[in-house]
Amino acid sequence: MGKLTGGPYYHLVGRTGNNVGRVVKGKNVFSMRPAKSNRPPSELQLNQRLKFGMITKWLGSGISDFVALGFQDFDSEMTGFNAAVQYNLDHAVTGSAPNYVIDYPNAKLSRGKLSLPATPEVAAVAGQALEFTWGATVGSLNAKPGDLAVCIAYCDMLDLFVMSVGAVTRVALEYELDLPADFAGESVHCWLAFLSSNKKLASISAYLGAVTVT
Repeated sequence: MGKLTGGPYYHLVGRTGNNVGRVVKGKNVFSMRPAKSNRPPSELQLNQRLKFGMITKWLGSGISDFVALGFQDFDSEMTGFNAAVQYNLDHAVTGSAPNYVIDYPNAKLSRGKLSLPATPEVAAVAGQALEFTWGATVGSLNAKPGDLAVCIAYCDMLDLFVMSVGAVTRVALEYELDLPADFAGESVHCWLAFLSSNKKLASISAYLGAVTVT
């Protein structure tokens, strides 16, 4: 059942008859309920569902809040999380049906306007940890010393993310991310990104490669 929060057809939330309403970024989006079809899905539709489900599950497994912030300004007509799903569906899926996989180097966990620093890198250090380092950002109006560093590691074999948001700021130039003991010996994919101190702006995420945890 839908709910009207104002006059007729104003802020309709939910479904009423064939009318479907939702609020996206403070705007009321109004559409007709799609008609049901008795036709079986085509192979193309099935493949698209496979890819969509894979990307949605991946982005939703522990980092959904961050990617929603990271893509909050990417598409004015979509929520941040939905924009992240769409972007990665278009750019970060490889393989052939039904064996699709995520193309991690092309995956983006944020895509905003803040500047990335020079030469971001990551290296494994003893004790199941990763050392993220980056250079100073010089001469950019889209970077501040107090920007929050976001360090992300993902283990494909364990299907687990480990992330730190704001433990250090841009000016620190380094951060050591501790990983769980069961990450030892596993390969992890790593990204670095930044958020403004009020979390209203984000940088594009930088893929730093895959490293083996020691």
